[in-house]
Amino acid sequence: MPGSRRRAAVLAAGVVAGASLATGACVAGNAPRAEAGAPPAAEVIRPRHCKATEKLIPTCGAWWGIAPEVFTRRSPAVALERAERRMGRKAAILHVYHRNDELFPTPEERELAKSRILLINWKVSLERPWAEIAAGRFDRRIDRLARYIKRTFPKRFFLTIHHEPEDDVRPQPGSGRTARDYAAMFRHVVTRLRERGVTNAVTVMTYMGAPNWASKRWFADLYPGDDVVDWVAIDPYADHRVRDFAGLVNKIRPDYPNWPGFYKWMQARFPGKPFMVAEWGVFEDPDDPHRKERIFRSVARQIHDFPQIKALVYFDSPRAPRGDTRFDTTPGAARAFTALARSPHFTATPVP
Repeated sequence: MPGSRRRAAVLAAGVVAGASLATGACVAGNAPRAEAGAPPAAEVIRPRHCKATEKLIPTCGAWWGIAPEVFTRRSPAVALERAERRMGRKAAILHVYHRNDELFPTPEERELAKSRILLINWKVSLERPWAEIAAGRFDRRIDRLARYIKRTFPKRFFLTIHHEPEDDVRPQPGSGRTARDYAAMFRHVVTRLRERGVTNAVTVMTYMGAPNWASKRWFADLYPGDDVVDWVAIDPYADHRVRDFAGLVNKIRPDYPNWPGFYKWMQARFPGKPFMVAEWGVFEDPDDPHRKERIFRSVARQIHDFPQIKALVYFDSPRAPRGDTRFDTTPGAARAFTALARSPHFTATPVP
């Protein structure tokens, strides 16, 4: 979700895994398994040619994912089981977040990943500037994590480094937090992990993508480079200004007339990259009780207009900083979301 305060609050909430944030840590081995009684991933006949590539790109349709029951303090396994029951299918992607010297995937996350793909977001240091990470001052932390991943988790997973950096940029020279510092930090972390044997991480560069930030002179400098970025992602949310899915992924504003919308920009800038909507949500509005249903139905109509979108990961929370993003707050929204989640576009490719 947008805003550095939001991310700081989220990370302070003690989440070890489970959606930006919200699910508190739990003791591995004692958590209920999300598998038990969870609904199947929609009863469809998958074409035999549909599969995931080495970079986890589905050759048919797109992945369906979720950050489940954020800010409820439920464990990842419990939150995921409940969310999957609510939406009527298993998620292909589970979004979890880590910070500082936490080791991941945790035992609980590894269990959940047996039939899902993990999307892991790591902030190497919450306190220190990007320039210090790029300069190698946290190499011991990176190396320790690399040894842990090599020892415990051979499966492929998505990894994004410090998502939504735009509002953390400090453009003054010497701040250690310029856009170029971010790019250098991302590159250093990914390169060092790879050099130490973490070859199963599929890397994701995750933007906020808001017009006000995307119009900054330094915006293009954030990108770390094609060789260290496998997927490009955005975290958009629907408020009263967003009327449909097209407006969500291509947000524009009249006060920033030169910004074409993120998907259009991404399509021109990265024509060969798969695109992930790594967080998305629709805020509750008592004055517009059908907004969620309307936008969910628009996704079903419009998703084929955006062929580079290969993953859609919902941010499900009753207490997000800007509102309630639960997908089933009304019967109409629940029906529309379940129908979308179980559509062939999001079920065609099996999880590897």
